[in-house]
Amino acid sequence: MEYSMNRSLIRHGFVLILLALVGAFFIPAMALPRLGLSAHTVGVLGGVLLIAVGGVWPAFSLAPRSQALLAFSWPAAGYLNWSGCLLGAVLGAGRATPIAAAGTTGPAWAEWLSGAMLLMAAATSLLAVGLSLRGLSPGRARET
Repeated sequence: MEYSMNRSLIRHGFVLILLALVGAFFIPAMALPRLGLSAHTVGVLGGVLLIAVGGVWPAFSLAPRSQALLAFSWPAAGYLNWSGCLLGAVLGAGRATPIAAAGTTGPAWAEWLSGAMLLMAAATSLLAVGLSLRGLSPGRARET
């Protein structure tokens, strides 16, 4: 087996880290600064996770379609999680993140948008983890 890490996932990881670092400069101006700090942390950790997944990419034994879905789901989950938290912090929408938002809620449309993004992030994360576990199952040969 030729070792070939997934450079696209690694690149997405560094982009997500960059976005999280730039966003951190604006935390004091956010409606919910604590949620802004959470967005920063989620972005940096999500980026590091993407870099790690890209680095171990050859270890996944999946069919091409499942592998493509895996390559899509990890970055989608990272970007959705970061942007959902950031949007909530900027707009003051904290219903979906009551601890980081200290119970603060914002306009209904902002709550809906932020909540929908975080719900999609959760679903996409579960898909990514499920596919990863399937691809790393012991004794599983690479599918073609």
